[in-house]
Amino acid sequence: MALTYSSMLPLGTKLIDFNLPNTISNQNFDSSNLVANKPILLMIICNHCPYVIHYHDELKRLHKDYSESLSFVAISSNDVANYPEDRPEKMKELWAELDFTFPYLHDETQEIAKAYQAECTPEFYLFSSDQNLVYRGRCDETSPGSEQEPNGKDLRAAIDALLTDSEINQEQFPSMGCNIKWK
Repeated sequence: MALTYSSMLPLGTKLIDFNLPNTISNQNFDSSNLVANKPILLMIICNHCPYVIHYHDELKRLHKDYSESLSFVAISSNDVANYPEDRPEKMKELWAELDFTFPYLHDETQEIAKAYQAECTPEFYLFSSDQNLVYRGRCDETSPGSEQEPNGKDLRAAIDALLTDSEINQEQFPSMGCNIKWK
């Protein structure tokens, strides 16, 4: 595992269109399927990364707390030939274990990860209802082995500010985690 930090896609970037296989429904999911005029939380994650696993419970809480207000979508872009635990069938199994119903997409070509300038898992991208990037970076300051429970403080503050039309803190910190496993 190589510790990597996100590259921080510029704020204001428009949601980058995608059309990827949804491992949950076995059908493609297009970005146009996201609810119009609803903010979007897009996550670049994978199955095996200890940094992502560290956030599983917080992701459940985020989804429970904000699923009425946000569209959620997760994308895995890892090379499955060398990391078979990130294969689509394993992605579907994990989602069933976590009891998630939002799309978990497989970016086999890695084009979407590259378009989003993703470097690590997890990376979080929050888009306003007009699909402009308003937050990117970490969920909070915790990490595996930090002996701190995840609380989603940074991401939650951005979501809450977005949902209340308050100013989103422009001091945003990069996410850190395992590097994306490029082909």
